[in-house]
Order: sequence, then C-alpha cells, then structure tokens
Amino acid sequence: NRQWADAQLARMSLEEKIGQLLMVPAYSASDRQNRRQIERWIKDYHIGGLIFMQGTPSAQVELTATYQRLSSLPLLIAMDAEWGPAMRLDSLPRYPNALTLAALPDDSLVYQVARSIGYQCRRLGVHINFAPVADVNSNPQNPVIGIRAFGADPHRVAQLSLLFMHGLQDAGVVPVAKHFPGHGDTYEDSHYALPVLPHDSARLEEVELYPFRNLIREGVSGIMIGHLLVPALDTFTATVSRKVVVDLLRKKLGFEGIVFSDALNMKAVSLYFPPGELEVRALKAGIDVLLYVENV
Repeated sequence: NRQWADAQLARMSLEEKIGQLLMVPAYSASDRQNRRQIERWIKDYHIGGLIFMQGTPSAQVELTATYQRLSSLPLLIAMDAEWGPAMRLDSLPRYPNALTLAALPDDSLVYQVARSIGYQCRRLGVHINFAPVADVNSNPQNPVIGIRAFGADPHRVAQLSLLFMHGLQDAGVVPVAKHFPGHGDTYEDSHYALPVLPHDSARLEEVELYPFRNLIREGVSGIMIGHLLVPALDTFTATVSRKVVVDLLRKKLGFEGIVFSDALNMKAVSLYFPPGELEVRALKAGIDVLLYVENV
C-alpha cells in the first residue's frame, strides 16, 4: 500500500531509513542460531530484512514470528530457495533443480513447481525468493552456476525463467532474477574470486541480457546484481558500478523494481573493498538492498 509506505517514510528518522537498506543472515539451526545478535540489530539498528539460512522449518517459523513482533516496521523475509526451501532447511521435499526442470518435456511443470515453492515460502513467512537464476550457462567449466541455470540457450532460459517468475508471483512471493548482467559464462566462483565476463556489448545483448530483458518486460519485481567484472561496461565490479545498475539496468532496460546486491561477504568484493566502504559504494551505484552486510 503506497499510502501506508509514504506515511511510514514521513515519520522515520535517518537511522531508521538506513537500517531498512540492510538485509542480514538469520539461522534457525540450533548450533548456528544468531538470535541475540538479530534481536539487538532490530532494536539498535532497525534492520529492514532477514535472509534465512540453514535450519529447520518449525524453528524458522517461530523465529520469524519473534523477530516480526520485535520490529517496529514489518521485516522483509527472504531465502535462497532456488529448488525450494529444502535448499536451506531439513525435512522438506526437495524440488528438481533448474537444469532438470529444463529437461522435462512439459514446460508447464516449471510454473507448477515454482508455485509450489512459493506456497512453501508463504507458509514459512518468507516474502522474497532469490530465484529464478536467469544466467545463460554457456560455459561448461562454470564452477558455481551449472545445474542452477535452465541451460545454455538464451531463449529457453528466458522462457523458463518467466514461467518460474509467474509461479512464484501467483503464490504471492516476490521473485528476484539473478545474477545481472549474467554469471553464466565465467570460470570463477564469485564466493572465492572475482569472475570476469569478457564479452563485447553486442554479445552481451544477444546472450547474457536476453533473459533479463524479457523478465523486466513482464514485470519481474526484483533483480540481484552479480559480483562480476564486465570490462565492456565498466572497470569496476557490477556491484559498485553505476554504469551497470543505473545506466544499463534502470535507464536502458527500464527496470523499476528492487535492486539487491549479492551477498557482500563474498570474496569477489570483500577482497577488494573494506566493510563499510563496500556498502556505501554499492548504494551510490544504485543498489537498494544490501544483502549479507559484514558489519551492521
């Protein structure tokens, strides 16, 4: 509700507004639980959202209710649930990964699987699923995307990403397409190093950007920026690049939804920028929500 949002914004302090930009990791596994820390972050820093990691469904539901009660503004709850919340939680049915879905003869199953994943997210109190993976996985040596993508054909990736997006949206969950401008043709895993996408603009238009352009045209709500260096676009990694986030994604492709960073503790960026400076540079580049900030 736009009116409600405007009314909240009007009464928020600068501190509270800054807190809303941060999405921090939450664990429901008993050995990794960070409950006290999160309760403090909610109280002291007015954090805007949580991304739930490893744990159990019942513990996550319970913690979500506790955190929501503590927060003066509703928290945005997110998960990486590409093949369902089972990607992070025990005792839930695991859905097939994207590559397996792409091999099925009936494309409508992709929509049905995404809608089922959406219903599971809703039951857990999760609003945002960081999926679909809209990367065109044209590099068989890619160490991090692989089976998470719908394949190597941009048209097929676009078609199935759209079905997945609609499935999540029809279940009332916000889809976030990733990893813009395209993590498919890389040799590095951005968790450990900075991947380079060496192609010229013409090739990027034809392959990497094709699925994202289609998702934007169909109204995808969120897009995640990958920790990628694309020399054809900028000398800086996409996460801190205004040329990628504002000039390309916002202006040229016309995206009006929420822009998320990828996790800011990943080595692709944390090796190059100290905590604090990285977050400010990402915000200046046009990113809306800072995911997995290292130092709240």
